[in-house]
Order: sequence, then C-alpha cells, then structure tokens
Amino acid sequence: MINRRKFIKAGAMGASLLSTADMLAACAHQAGESTTINKPIVLSTWDFGVAANQAAWEVLKAGGRALDAVEAGARVPEADLANLTVGKGGYPDRDGHVTLDACIMDDKGNCGSVAALENIAHPISVARMVMEKTPHVMLVGEGALQFAVENGFEQEVLLTPEGEKAWKAWLKEKKYEPVVNIENKSFNTEKLPGNQYNHDTIGILALDAEGNLSGACTTSGMAFKMRGRVGDSPIIGAGLYVDNEVGGATATGVGEEVIRTVGSFLVVELMRQGRSPQDACKEAVERIIEKKPDTAKQIQVGFLALNKNGEYGAFSLQKGFSYAVCDGQKQDLLLPGASVY
Repeated sequence: MINRRKFIKAGAMGASLLSTADMLAACAHQAGESTTINKPIVLSTWDFGVAANQAAWEVLKAGGRALDAVEAGARVPEADLANLTVGKGGYPDRDGHVTLDACIMDDKGNCGSVAALENIAHPISVARMVMEKTPHVMLVGEGALQFAVENGFEQEVLLTPEGEKAWKAWLKEKKYEPVVNIENKSFNTEKLPGNQYNHDTIGILALDAEGNLSGACTTSGMAFKMRGRVGDSPIIGAGLYVDNEVGGATATGVGEEVIRTVGSFLVVELMRQGRSPQDACKEAVERIIEKKPDTAKQIQVGFLALNKNGEYGAFSLQKGFSYAVCDGQKQDLLLPGASVY
C-alpha cells in the first residue's frame, strides 16, 4: 500500500517528467486558448517553396517523418536548373566555382551540415548522411566531397551554361552588389547587368502527424562571393534551428547578418518565451536593425518560423519576401511576409 507521503512524492516525480510542450499546452487550455494542432504542415521560403512543399507533402500525408519530408522538399530546388540560388542552377563564386551549403536537423536535436561542397548536386542529402553516419555536425570543402563520394554520391559539373554566362558578364566590372529579393521568380533578372546577380536560400520546416519537427536549409550562397565564403545556411542556429518542444525557424537573405545575431536560434528561444512565430521573427529582424541600421536598409534578411502547434509566421527587412505553406487545407499557398521597410 502506498502511503500519502509516497503518493505525493510519486506525483511530483511524474510532474517533473512532463515536457515543456505538455506544460505549455496545459497552460493554454487553462487560459481558454485553443490547443488544436495544425499537423501535418510544411513551410518553405520563397515562391519556389511551393514545389518543394508539394514533394514534402507526399511524405507527410502518408504518415512519414518530418525529417524525410524536409529532405525530399529540399531536393526539388536543388535539382531545378532554373533556380539561380540553390543546387545545380546556382551561380558560381568569383573564381567560377559552384559551391553548395546545406544543413538538416531532426526532432531529437541531431543535425548535419556541409559547406563549400563542389560537384555534388544534392548537398542536403550529404548533410543528412553526415548527421547519421558520423560523430560530427559539419564537413567542409574537399573533406565533404570525399565523404560524399565514399558514400555513393556521384560527381558532376554544376556550372551551367547560364551560370557561366552570368559569371563572365560579372567579370567585366567585378562589382559585388547584392540585389534584394532576386530569389523571387517574379523578379525580372533579364534586365540586370551581369554584375548584379545574387543568390539565396530555401529553408524548409515541417511538423508531421506524430507532432515532431524537422528542418532543412540549402543554398549555393551569394553569387560571385569570395572563394571559401560560407553564409548562414549550413550553420545550425543561424540558418536553421529546431527544438522539438518549441518549434523551428529558418533564415534567408544576407547570411553574414543572420550569423551575427544567431538568428534562427534567437527566433526559437523567443517562441519558447511565449512569442508567436510572427512576433519572434519580427524581433530577430529588429535585432539586425539595432546592430547595423544603415546596412539593414540596403539588404534583405527574412525569418520563417513554425511552432509546435502548427502556427507559423514570417518577417523580413524589406518587402518582397514570400513563403509557401502546405497543410491539410491547401497544398500550394504562397503568402507575403511582413516587413519593416
């Protein structure tokens, strides 16, 4: 027979085992708020996120893991030769080399990353293999390529004729002038001289039917960057962060400013404190403005966030940032992100 003291002690121990998500849900219920979870759901940055989401949705609607979904989604823009900012179609650095960066993170806090990877079309899959087959988080450059080849990835030339043409045009003046929102397909790049092309990222966040989160981020980095430059996209906490008790966040835009604020980690921590995904993204953007107000007016940085309840939001420095949403209600929704300027 359990006496009163043992019963109270056992109850206290049981309560201590409750997850943060359980406690937040209980508080919301007591406050009269809805605890309905919108799952499964997947979000992606920019308009090319619509096609990425649809590939991810095939996994989610069948009851698959969020991790498998975000990888499947990221592979779509990586294979799209018309995408100037990700994978095969990505523009080169100033020496003519196409180098790719990616990272992935699951619901258990496992993560993998590759940076400055050449000759491999799907860096997101290499990043996942780093996560699952090595004791490391990140592999870079020649080491990342060696690892990929040893694990069955085929090498191929990534510099496309279009990329080479743009690079040669850029070489005439060699000006490095990032263009805001060139990631958006509605932006007419044909009118731009060769020295004004830019690059960016696709970030993907998913919540599966089991209520577990994962995220992925992949890019070819800034066009005509210095050889060896790495932005925020492959850096856990900057370009992507996932905490299964709270939510996930991903970033897009000029990576240097995201790194300086550890942006995606910041967004998740703000959600942990009770902020909505939109408010958390807005605060992260405002931190960038506080640090570099003059720079912030000339560049684009955006954040996208998804919380444990399937609620989402986005915020950016400049107008023009868009993100795609796919859930049980609609599979091809494209929304404008709120902005400061």
